[in-house]
Amino acid sequence: MVQKNNLIILLITTLVFLAFMIWVLPAVSETTREITGTTLSPDTSFFYTAETLYQIASEYGPEGRSYYIRSRFTFDVIWPIVYGAFLISAISMLFKKPIRGKDYHFLNLLPVFGIIFDFLENIGASFVMFRYPEMTIIANWTPYFTLIKWIFIYASFACLLIGLLLKLAPNFSRQ
Repeated sequence: MVQKNNLIILLITTLVFLAFMIWVLPAVSETTREITGTTLSPDTSFFYTAETLYQIASEYGPEGRSYYIRSRFTFDVIWPIVYGAFLISAISMLFKKPIRGKDYHFLNLLPVFGIIFDFLENIGASFVMFRYPEMTIIANWTPYFTLIKWIFIYASFACLLIGLLLKLAPNFSRQ
């Protein structure tokens, strides 16, 4: 029964993740571009500087900065939960059994750290947008929150890929 429930959870989180990727993210991206007048965003950069963050805030203008803050506390609260739930459930399924005698189920914590640093990034960047043009110390930390977020997210997807390859490898060796 637990196995069936886990599979249902994985199916639901995968469908929601795919729906976000296909419909929600492009719509939010387009709206953001229309309101801010640019495709620049600290969220999508792997690394940037505090100066770049202030440059983005300047380019956004007052309406764009206001929109950015609203979207970080609406859409960008939900999105990390969506990708996190997908990654946690997928990694949990792939690494639930020991591999060569070693237990790797703890790898499902990687997306949790990605979510935490995504939220820290959102708080930091929103604070900079709110205080602009005033300088704030959080502007120096926010790029690192973003970098660490991406490291955990990329590591999560790498685990997902490795887990899939490990699950498929025995099938290829039998043929």
